[in-house]
Amino acid sequence: MTEATGSIEAPSMGRRRFISLMTGGSVAAVAMGAAYPFVSYFIPASTGSGSGGVVAADAQGKPVSVSNLLATRLSTDRVLAQGLKGDPTYVVINESAIADYGINAICTHLGCVVPWVAAENKFKCPCHGSQYASNGKVVRGPAPASLALARASVDGDTITFSPWNDDDFRDA
Repeated sequence: MTEATGSIEAPSMGRRRFISLMTGGSVAAVAMGAAYPFVSYFIPASTGSGSGGVVAADAQGKPVSVSNLLATRLSTDRVLAQGLKGDPTYVVINESAIADYGINAICTHLGCVVPWVAAENKFKCPCHGSQYASNGKVVRGPAPASLALARASVDGDTITFSPWNDDDFRDA
């Protein structure tokens, strides 16, 4: 308040502009912070190396050892590992060698993890009774399709899973 006129001085435009910019910036920062999780949900995560493959890992996240598998498992075994997109994927052992394909363990009916039943030589879904042959082909519903395949390749003592881009050999 000035003494001579008894009126209140208005704040300068510089201070008003500063307060407006600070308020607008704060609102924008909060809005962007709230929008980030929403937007990032729609952007797919990248996994694996540039070749499109991912190293098969055990339950502890360590790479699966080919020599250990072949030394400790039967020649017709299916061993669960972490595969593409983190999905459980079976490493297929055929005649004391790693097959060139892996079998995704997610049931095509409702998404349950399908265990390998070695005594019956097939996969059996515990949720609704779907059954799959040893190569993942559906043999009994309600599953509408066979288990998904992944390309498996051996590099030294590790197994790498990559997307299956070939025709499904089980349909022949």
